[in-house]
Amino acid sequence: MHHDLTPAERARLLHLATTASVLTASVLIAGKLAAWLMTGSVSVLASLVDSTMDVLASLINLVAVRYALQPADADHRFGHGKAEALAGLGQATFIAGSALFLMLQAVDRLLRPQPIGELMVGITVMGFAIAATAALLLVQRHVIRRTGSTAIKADSLHYLTDLATNLSIIVALLFGAFGYPGLDPLFALAIALYILKSAWSIGAEAVDLLMDRELPEALQARIFDIAAGEAGVLGVHDLRTRQSGHTYFVQMHLELDDALPLVAAHAIAERVEAAIRGALPGAEVIIHEDPASIVQRLRTHAGAPA
Repeated sequence: MHHDLTPAERARLLHLATTASVLTASVLIAGKLAAWLMTGSVSVLASLVDSTMDVLASLINLVAVRYALQPADADHRFGHGKAEALAGLGQATFIAGSALFLMLQAVDRLLRPQPIGELMVGITVMGFAIAATAALLLVQRHVIRRTGSTAIKADSLHYLTDLATNLSIIVALLFGAFGYPGLDPLFALAIALYILKSAWSIGAEAVDLLMDRELPEALQARIFDIAAGEAGVLGVHDLRTRQSGHTYFVQMHLELDDALPLVAAHAIAERVEAAIRGALPGAEVIIHEDPASIVQRLRTHAGAPA
């Protein structure tokens, strides 16, 4: 699970994924540009535009991930992690723009059909694109499984879309070879709609992170159980969580025995903090200690009828 990954291991994996993404997208753009110029296929153009958006998005990722991995400084006391979510939001915008462009191209080709030339060139290039994209997706899947990075997840969605796109383009080109060139723009239109759906998914996740959405319920329950299970802890309340890049932020109140000396209460809080950091390496944990009787009195008053 990526919660157990150290910051250094996470940084190495993110650098691997972003570099591989930029290199793959650059190679695919060159191949698809040649294929489009030779075939004139609007489906190939759709894939070329998508790959161009991918390389721009991947470059954004490359910069954003490196920035997000920088430690906190005097101006950014909570770190730079939200740069990853901003990158994801930027990618969603790129993806949506490319989808709208493709829709316009597809509609234009439906209204003004044109023959497709050099079909075998197009099929060969798309076959190569499928192999290169599949290899990159394997790398990204490994990185996502280990790190849970939003930016890499967004990038991976691009290339998963590319894989489906390239497969559908080969089908469209084969139909063109058998005398059905009209299916080419229809495939391009379907690809554009699928890309828009991906943009929505990426944008929604990025907004959740930027708006400090709580961590998944299962992870919150794990944190609660760690705190509540520590010796001396009588209760836990006001658990608040969020994520910024690779850093988890956890805040909570511990209910402790009224008669505990301050030193003993502090020691319990320190043990809880260490246990949470053991489960979530690099987490920022803030704990407030409350006398149990005061918490109980407040709960009693809150439940009393007005």
